[in-house]
Parts: sequence; C-alpha cells; structure tokens
Amino acid sequence: MQDISSLLLAMQNRVDGWKSSGDRRHVFLSCYSMMSQSMLEAINKEQFIHGTWVSQLLLRFSQYYFDALEHYEQNPEASPMVWRQVHDASRNPKINVTQNLLLGVNAHINYDLPLALYDCLVDTWTQLPENHKETLKRDHELVNEIIANTIDSVQDSIINPSSWSMAALDVIMCRADEWLLSKLISSWRNDVWQVNLQLLSSKGLENRELIRKEQEIQVARRGEQFIRYL
Repeated sequence: MQDISSLLLAMQNRVDGWKSSGDRRHVFLSCYSMMSQSMLEAINKEQFIHGTWVSQLLLRFSQYYFDALEHYEQNPEASPMVWRQVHDASRNPKINVTQNLLLGVNAHINYDLPLALYDCLVDTWTQLPENHKETLKRDHELVNEIIANTIDSVQDSIINPSSWSMAALDVIMCRADEWLLSKLISSWRNDVWQVNLQLLSSKGLENRELIRKEQEIQVARRGEQFIRYL
C-alpha cells in the first residue's frame, strides 16, 4: 500500500488531468485531496490518539475510491452502483458543481467509509478493551473538526471558481452554507460509525453482504435526491 504523500500526488495528478480535459470529476477529487492533506497535517502534528491507525484508515479509504474509479473506466457495470451514479452524473451538463460535490461525498463517506473502517478494525475489534474502542471513535470524530476547518478552503478554491452562482450564494449566506455542509458531513460520519459497528458485530459474510447492499441502496437513493432536487 502506498504512503499518504504518494496518495496525495496521485490525487493531484488526476485532478490536473481532469481539469485540463474539462472533466467535472475534478470537483469532488479536489475536495477529497484537500481533506486528505489536512488529515496528513493533523497526523504529523500528533492530534490523533491512534495516528498509525488513522493513517492506515486514510489509505484504505482512498483505495475504495480508486478501485471504484478503475472499475468504472474499464467496465462501468463492475463499479459499485453508487460510484456509477457519481461518474455518470459528471457527464450530465444539467448537473451543477454542488451536485457533483455532494454526490461524490455521499458515495465516499456513506458507502466507502464504513467498509474501510470495518477492514481496519475487524482483526482486532473483539479483543480491544472498551476504553480503546472509545478512543478510536474519538479519532473518528476528530476528523469531523478537520473537515469543518477545511470547508471554507473547499468553497473558495473549488466551488466558487467553478460556479458564479455559488460564489454569489456564499456572499449572501455569509459562510452559513459552509457550516451547513460541515454539519451534513458530520451527521453522515456519525451514522457511518454505527454501520461500521453493525458490520463488526455481524455473523458471517452473508450478513455483512446484506448490510453492505442495504447501505448502497440507501446511499444511491440519497444521490438520486441530490440529482432531482438541487
């Protein structure tokens, strides 16, 4: 598995290529890259209780994104339904920048993250004392603060330059839109921890697959709402 610095470079290279070709998938990946950079800075500052685990989670999390992207580019039907929704929407000129961003965030947080959390916890979870489990959850929740502190930069450097209407809305709302987005993401991440616990407590591959499928359906339905109503 690559290190985080190599991951950030791979993200930026992909963003640059998509920007130059007019591929609007750069909107979500630019945001994701900025969030990942903020995560690396927090890890290096030792803000997390379990920095090594957070690093492993960050890399495993990104692997889900890039695996889905590779599947989509080789054979869209092999990609998870939620990511087909994201990538297909990026080709629709009626979909705006905010929709592109929310669709990507929805798929990555609500679908990929519980799977990545499970992967990084399954081998040790049942042996961990309760206080250790609680500190892992606190690290998970600290990410919400890091995301909230990065939202302004995402708005200013990614969303506003791509949409004059969103830039105007940003002025009118006096940054309330960033606050709402950070609250939305925090709410999702809190729900995701519960899905992760369901996966960790499930008995057998069949039950875990049922949980995964149910989560994917819910995430896709939310994505449909973003496409329909925004």
